[in-house]
Amino acid sequence: MSDSSTINSVGRRKTAVARIQMKPGDGKITVNQKPMEEYFPTLALQNNLLHPLQLANQPKSWDLNVTTNGGGITGQIGAVRLAIARALLKNDPELRDAFRSEGLLTRDSRKKERKKAGQPGARKRFQFSKR
Repeated sequence: MSDSSTINSVGRRKTAVARIQMKPGDGKITVNQKPMEEYFPTLALQNNLLHPLQLANQPKSWDLNVTTNGGGITGQIGAVRLAIARALLKNDPELRDAFRSEGLLTRDSRKKERKKAGQPGARKRFQFSKR
């Protein structure tokens, strides 16, 4: 059961889906029951995930429990980032302008284009021969 201080949010990117539960705490972040540093090992990925929290000046004031599935590591980090931004916005609507200007509230709708029949890929074509 979730109590009233817990904020739930969902984010998506490519085929990845991230669901987060955010509650007041000391900055502990778990992703699929693992510490954030273990699931997202590179510093660039970790900074990407923490960007909404740092922009809101609340990097250590929330505990995050993240469940993510589908896609790859880049899609998952984008989904988590969107979910965190949406959850922080539910808590403090005044952050909307700052998040909007950083592009944190925009769902990146780009997905892999499907392969077309009779051709080697989505856009690639077999070599054209005039004669």
